[in-house]
Amino acid sequence: MLDAAREDGQGVTKTKIIYSGGLSYTQSKEYLRLILDRGLLEYHGTRNRYRLTQKGVEYLEMFKRTRALTEI
Repeated sequence: MLDAAREDGQGVTKTKIIYSGGLSYTQSKEYLRLILDRGLLEYHGTRNRYRLTQKGVEYLEMFKRTRALTEI
């Protein structure tokens, strides 16, 4: 879900985030709320788009590094 928001610097719609997660709509709504509450994404209501925050970028990079280490 965070990768989808990172792809476009202008932000992405909720639909794109939900589809990228491969989860049901209900599950995606719960995860989206969690990600927003943790400050990894921010919502821009005037444009109806979500953008990855700096904290989200850092988290995503750390997650990818950790994942790469566990693939050994």
